[in-house]
Amino acid sequence: MVSDNNVLATSGGKVYDLMYYLKGAAAGGICCSITHGALTPVDVVKTRVQLDPVKYNQGLVGGFRQIIAEEGAMALSTGLGATAGGYFIQGWFKFGGVEFFKINTVKVLGEEKAWENKTLIYLASAAAAETIADIFLCPLEAVRIRSVSDPSFCDGLADGFGKMFKTEGFGGFYAGFAPILAKQVPYTMTKFAVQGNVADFTYASMGTSPDECSQTTNLGISLFSGVVAGVASAIVSHPADTLLSKVNKAGAGGDGPMMSRLMNIAKETGFMKLCTVGLLPRCVMIGSLTAGQFGIYDTVMGALGASKFHFHNPNAEH
Repeated sequence: MVSDNNVLATSGGKVYDLMYYLKGAAAGGICCSITHGALTPVDVVKTRVQLDPVKYNQGLVGGFRQIIAEEGAMALSTGLGATAGGYFIQGWFKFGGVEFFKINTVKVLGEEKAWENKTLIYLASAAAAETIADIFLCPLEAVRIRSVSDPSFCDGLADGFGKMFKTEGFGGFYAGFAPILAKQVPYTMTKFAVQGNVADFTYASMGTSPDECSQTTNLGISLFSGVVAGVASAIVSHPADTLLSKVNKAGAGGDGPMMSRLMNIAKETGFMKLCTVGLLPRCVMIGSLTAGQFGIYDTVMGALGASKFHFHNPNAEH
């Protein structure tokens, strides 16, 4: 028997229980792993540009050519294992967490008040879910960045973990935790708030709702809103992304405390360069990645027999 607490008034009888959250988490893990893994070559170029803009100064396409010419095409797959594994775990907690916090906030506030404050709910849910997810992502991201900046560092994910632990201890895996929070939390808050609001605006402008549209239409709206959200998120989080790439490079920022190293890197790089170096390839990457994530997420949720929660205006229900 279904508990009334798991059925919202405007949900049309849809149940939001533990199984729903597990399906949401699984779909999130799958979509993040696939999209981040597929864009590993772009991320390799972006990271190299951020770490050594003097050497890699020919833009995205030029960076591809330069790396292939110097190291071979396989260099573009550097860090693939850490990327796919890390972002599956991160996607599990991020997408599953956003659904959990979002829906339970609606249950506490009531649907009318939730509708009036949906942007704040998107932002708060995304911030909480991303913070939890980053605890699990940070060690894999540290190994990925180290292997991209120094291709000879390791022969795979397990080897990279072993070498980092031996040379830097457990703390080495969380050297970039502050900047990864500074990058990922604003990124995810922007991503979910912009995507949700753009999707809601699109449905409203069409005079319809997700339940009344075909799967193809819903997928198209997910992809469109995902592109807009991805570009916005990339711009907001880019300075911290550059810091994260640099702080995981051996010796970057000196040998002092983490905040001192980050300040040194920021001073050496300059604010404008933190905001702009590597931004175009990152907008391409994150725009494509975010659109793909929401498209795959909705597809996987459908395949699992679940329907993604959408905010409803209870006063518009008939």
